[in-house]
Amino acid sequence: MGDPKDILRLLEARRNVLLAGPPGTGKSVLLSRVAKLFEERGHASVPAYNPKAPVPIPPSPISSLPGDMGKASKRKVFRCVLHQSSKHRDFLTGMMPDVRSGKLPGSFRITEGILYRASEFARKDDHAALLIIDEINRGPTVQVFGGAIVAMEADKRLGADGKPTDETQYFDLIDPANGELIEYAFPSRLYILAAMNQADVSVEPLDVAFLRRWAPYNLEPDTSILRDYFGLATTPATALPASPSTADDVSEAAIQAFEAINARIALGRGPEFRIGHGVLMAGETKPKDVPEALDHFATAWRTIKNHIDEAFFGDVRGTAIILNADRGIAENPYSLEETSFGEAPRAMIKGPVTIDASQIYDLFLALAKQAD
Repeated sequence: MGDPKDILRLLEARRNVLLAGPPGTGKSVLLSRVAKLFEERGHASVPAYNPKAPVPIPPSPISSLPGDMGKASKRKVFRCVLHQSSKHRDFLTGMMPDVRSGKLPGSFRITEGILYRASEFARKDDHAALLIIDEINRGPTVQVFGGAIVAMEADKRLGADGKPTDETQYFDLIDPANGELIEYAFPSRLYILAAMNQADVSVEPLDVAFLRRWAPYNLEPDTSILRDYFGLATTPATALPASPSTADDVSEAAIQAFEAINARIALGRGPEFRIGHGVLMAGETKPKDVPEALDHFATAWRTIKNHIDEAFFGDVRGTAIILNADRGIAENPYSLEETSFGEAPRAMIKGPVTIDASQIYDLFLALAKQAD
């Protein structure tokens, strides 16, 4: 799990930060924590009486937010999610039909998109804005930002005093007030935090020139978080029992299987296609007994299996390697069968469509086994 204070410091330094990591590594949780800290002045300290201080009682709470971000007394968080239908007018400004009540047919209006609204808020004296963009790579991102790409970097913004500097970069924008095309620049106290799953095979990769405008912050699958969550020892058990006697036995087997799966995925498809630790976590408490643990992980396995199937779509042998189905392990409910179609060799994975609680522990034992 990333540290929201690290994100805030990086935002202050670079203004644009891009979170990336496999699904289940805590991106959404981190976005929410950063937003809360930003709005609450970074857990501002309460004024306290100190008779030795030059001012015994501070006049106001002291923000723990860094730099200019902490100096602004008024701040606001804006949120959006990009998708295939997102347009430049939804993000900055543009023309669209005006279908509001009382408007004549054929009327148009100038939109004020989420980035424009955040920017205008941050342009005000003593104001700061944080724009959070989730799933930034699921929409036509470069088209949505348009000319704003050249002006979003920290050194291309207006100065802290709101005035242009020698480096300030402008871009064309339709002024919502009058429809005129104007030159526009971003304010210094506009912060943009975006998140994406870079291994999502259903979307196109982001443009390299666009990515250069962001400070990267990567999240990794972390088994130490799982061990802490399930109350297990930091050092894994040397041998797993053939049958679980406690919920901890099941959790230990699940974590070792999780590590083995991710190691194989990293080799076969790339580290960005691994599975995040959050897929094994649900609820506020760990399972209290064996039946509850088996049910919990059998449900979690559905998500893991879907992820594997998507990452290795069309690659039967690759999927078999991830599942250890090619090694003839007796307790593994999955197996690789060599067959033929006409005279052409084929391979298929045999096994249950759904793994239930009675099968999940044996599956974890098989998955955790390393190559001989």
